[in-house]
Amino acid sequence: MNFYSGFSLEGEEKIFSDYHDKGDFCIAGFSLGAIDAFESAYKSKNRIDKLQLFSPAFFEDKEIKFKRLQEIYFKKDKKRYIKNFLQNIAYPSALDMHNYYHDSGEEDLHKLLYYTWSKEKLQALCDKSIMIEVYLGMEDKIIDVKATKEFFQDFATLIMIKGVGHILQKEENG
Repeated sequence: MNFYSGFSLEGEEKIFSDYHDKGDFCIAGFSLGAIDAFESAYKSKNRIDKLQLFSPAFFEDKEIKFKRLQEIYFKKDKKRYIKNFLQNIAYPSALDMHNYYHDSGEEDLHKLLYYTWSKEKLQALCDKSIMIEVYLGMEDKIIDVKATKEFFQDFATLIMIKGVGHILQKEENG
C-alpha cells in the first residue's frame, strides 16, 4: 500500500490504522497527501482497487483572500503558523502532532490551498472500478466538511465520523 502524508507531516499513517486498508492494491493519503494519492491513482497504470482519502485538502470553497492570508501568515512566522496548524488538525483530540512534524515549504502550502479537484478524474477512477472512500471528521477545523461532502458524494463512499476532527481521532492513538 502507498500512503501519502499530509502537509508538514511524516509517519502519521499509523494514526489512521483503524480505517485504512493496507492491501497491495490500495492507495491512501491524508489531507495534502490525499491530493497526492488521488493524482497517483489517476496516473497509475498498475492495478488499484481502492483509493482512500482521509480528510482531503479541499479549499475550493474558500475565497482567494483566505488563501493569500494563509500564505502571508506562513511566510511571516512559519513556526507559529505550524504550531497553530498542528493544534487545529488534532482538534478535538489530545494527540500531539509535533511527533509527526516534518518541515514543509511554501510550495506545499500553495499546492494544498490552490489544488483543484477534478470531477472528470474522479469519474475516470470510478470507470476503472476503483472504489473511492472519503473519510471526514464532523468537527474538522481545517476544511469545510459540508462542501467537501457535497463535492465527493457522487463519486465516493463517504464515511462521516462524529466527534472527531481532521485527524479522525477522539483520543490519542498509538
